[in-house]
Amino acid sequence: MDDVQTMSTSEMPIFDITLHLMKFWSYLFVHNWRRYVALTPFALINVTQYVDIYLSSESLDFIIRNVYLAVLFTNTFVRGVQLCVQRTRYERFLELFKGYYIQLLNSSDLHIRQLVADATQLSKTIGRINLVMGTCSCVGFVTYPIFGSERVLPYGMYVPGIDKYASPYYEIFFVVQFIMTPMGCCMYIPYTNLVVTFTLFAILMCRVLQHKLRTLQQLRGIRVRHEIIWCIRYQVKLARLVDAMNELTTNLHLFEFLCFGAMLCVLLFSLIIAQTIAQTIIVIFYMVMIFANSVVLYYVANELYFQSFYISIAAYESNWTDLDIETQKTLKFLIMRSQKPLAILVGGVYPMNLKMLQSLLNVIYSFFTLLRRVYG
Repeated sequence: MDDVQTMSTSEMPIFDITLHLMKFWSYLFVHNWRRYVALTPFALINVTQYVDIYLSSESLDFIIRNVYLAVLFTNTFVRGVQLCVQRTRYERFLELFKGYYIQLLNSSDLHIRQLVADATQLSKTIGRINLVMGTCSCVGFVTYPIFGSERVLPYGMYVPGIDKYASPYYEIFFVVQFIMTPMGCCMYIPYTNLVVTFTLFAILMCRVLQHKLRTLQQLRGIRVRHEIIWCIRYQVKLARLVDAMNELTTNLHLFEFLCFGAMLCVLLFSLIIAQTIAQTIIVIFYMVMIFANSVVLYYVANELYFQSFYISIAAYESNWTDLDIETQKTLKFLIMRSQKPLAILVGGVYPMNLKMLQSLLNVIYSFFTLLRRVYG
């Protein structure tokens, strides 16, 4: 029990190695030179990517691949900047998160402790899968030039007055990009894992509330009313937690929503004009990686939306007809608050859920159909 109380914020088991990576690169909890070593050259390389695309005279499929990577790197850089600029707010939120997490870990209810264990294991599993996928992407980026018939870099970059394909510049740029790629992965993947963990914990809090309401029938007398009041206060804590999450992430979710749509459109167009099986496989691989990374966010956000609504169902399924009138009124208040589900917002307006993802995919598929008619 004492070990739980003295647990540091970065050591919470539910985050696995996510916060350790952010701490190492000094995005959170630490302020040193490492963040600038990652962000500064990353920003410079990202600028050279867009200049290279603008000035490029290479084949269309090569340009499209560079556009995809440039947008992906921009998204990665924005995530890193977001963490640095709002570092204090993220750390305050994590301290709040830690208090709620320790409260559930210390619960005397075995079912709640099992819910915590399940949520922790799920968060670890998703985080590790994302890291493996990110590592595979990095390997794909840096090994792509090795299998080419001519000299190419992992991703485009422009340096004035220098032929990037001439030795020794080619070798130097290749080594620089080889080093920067895993550093970018350490900005992109841990942030995804962080947001997923936040959402999974909110889902956990919803399930704790549902459990408390379903077990009301085991209580008697004034204890029922006290338990309902506790549930209402816990529901308020849950709503505040989700509001704080939205304040931190909603604008970035909007930016990434637009990037996700743009990258899928670019990749679909690249799939249409692919001339070899190898090119087709590479494009499909990129599509799978970006889609899998995004669909996890939308799935857990969708689950939070419905789990918060299920709180009212759990309250209704309790033995409310056996309660006194005043206690029934208190329970009705909790049910009414649950009628408006909690949601992770995109741009502070649109709820992030599978319906929104489906709408985006419908638009992208229409775009794909149009392109296939034109270029097919």
